[in-house]
Amino acid sequence: MISGIHHRLLLVTLLFAGSFSVSSQKLGVSFKRLFLDYQTFQGGDFGAFKDYRNGFEFGVHVPVTQHLMVNVPIKMGLSNKNTEITNQYIVGADAQLHLYFLSNPDRFKPYVLAGVGGVYTKKDSSINLQVPVGLGVDIRIAPNAYFNIQSEFRWSNLENNNNFNHGIGFKYFFGRKTTDSIPTPPAEVHMMDTDMDGIADDFDACPTVYGLAAFAGCPDKDGDGVQDSKDNCPDIAGLIELKGCPDSDGDGIPDNEDDCPNVFGPDTNKGCPVVEKKDSDNDGVDDQQDQCPDVPGLAKFGGCPDTDGDGIPDPDDKCPKVAGLKTFDGCPDTDKDGIEDSKDKCPNSYGPISNGGCPIIETKDREVLSFAMKAVQFELGKATLKPESFSILNQIADIMRKYPDYVLSIEGHTDNTGTSDVNQKLSESRAKACYEYLNQKGIPTNRLKYKGYGQARPIADNSTYSGRTLNRRVEFNLTPGN
Repeated sequence: MISGIHHRLLLVTLLFAGSFSVSSQKLGVSFKRLFLDYQTFQGGDFGAFKDYRNGFEFGVHVPVTQHLMVNVPIKMGLSNKNTEITNQYIVGADAQLHLYFLSNPDRFKPYVLAGVGGVYTKKDSSINLQVPVGLGVDIRIAPNAYFNIQSEFRWSNLENNNNFNHGIGFKYFFGRKTTDSIPTPPAEVHMMDTDMDGIADDFDACPTVYGLAAFAGCPDKDGDGVQDSKDNCPDIAGLIELKGCPDSDGDGIPDNEDDCPNVFGPDTNKGCPVVEKKDSDNDGVDDQQDQCPDVPGLAKFGGCPDTDGDGIPDPDDKCPKVAGLKTFDGCPDTDKDGIEDSKDKCPNSYGPISNGGCPIIETKDREVLSFAMKAVQFELGKATLKPESFSILNQIADIMRKYPDYVLSIEGHTDNTGTSDVNQKLSESRAKACYEYLNQKGIPTNRLKYKGYGQARPIADNSTYSGRTLNRRVEFNLTPGN
């Protein structure tokens, strides 16, 4: 009896020592080369690595638990948050938590991080608050040494100061334990009963789990007479003949294999009752398998139709009546520029995504539109076009034909000579005169708009002759039609 107590006390001591070894991890340090990216959130390109700036980081790591570590990094380097100021020296410090979400990985130790810190910018001697979140991985290269890769997104309380920090470097832990295993009991300890179930480990088929003598020390959690290792449903009491699984409907099929566990049915129908087949829409697909039982469809689409014949069944097709692409859930891309028509500002003209799917207006055409502001002339105090205006308006008509998905806005303006009411009417009449001329040249009215602003929007000083001349103008602006 005394010997048995002595063995148990020795085992508890060994288990405590093993547990202590898991948490007795020492201080660690790290050094990383940083790649600082302030330019992506200022209209830059995330993939433009040449625009990243260099930095360095020194960190101190304090393990709290097996999965949690406190990190205090100190950073210094250059930022590139402003294209005109490319070398701003910054210094910062954080307090971070690193969560290692895998238990005792052998070589790769991934983690997530979050924290808070302050960054000092030398250029304007300011300090801003930054909140980092990110991912990292430690790759063991020696018992206490790791190669580290880490990437952070850093939110800043200053406007236009959010940034990315990417780093590679090394970590080292001083005197860190490399094993989490429980020490092997001394050879002289015999007849131990680790799980305290009354069955010595030497005779216990499950020595670390409390069990029953009937199963050589192995457990039967649900108490159904089938030990857990042979029980297909170890958490639910069942029948011995069904390997520990229940049969709620009594049809001889265990619930975990029964498609209808609460309704009696034959094995030939996977435990479900046999129901007479019905095909309401006469499309050859039984209602039980028909995903669109009230609409005739195709068997390959589960009985659903494909109205536009684009290979996408109507329930999954956002444009079921117009043939489209699977990439756009069945909606078309008429001009094949990679933007579906419903989101394409110019669906019939190829254009880049950066311009909403519309073609870029060439520089020479923009210059013609800009020159027209000065070149379009009218009779003094009237809305009658002078003949010398016809040439530039003809060029504008040609530009309109070149960009069929664009709409032209014609805006009339005057100087401040005369009353505002008279100027308002005159500016609108002159804009309308250009509108009617272009319409006569074959440009449809749905692609033309006109409006008069009178003297409300001067672009020069009305107190001078040259200023008043500039203010008497008609502006032509092209915009996407959708």
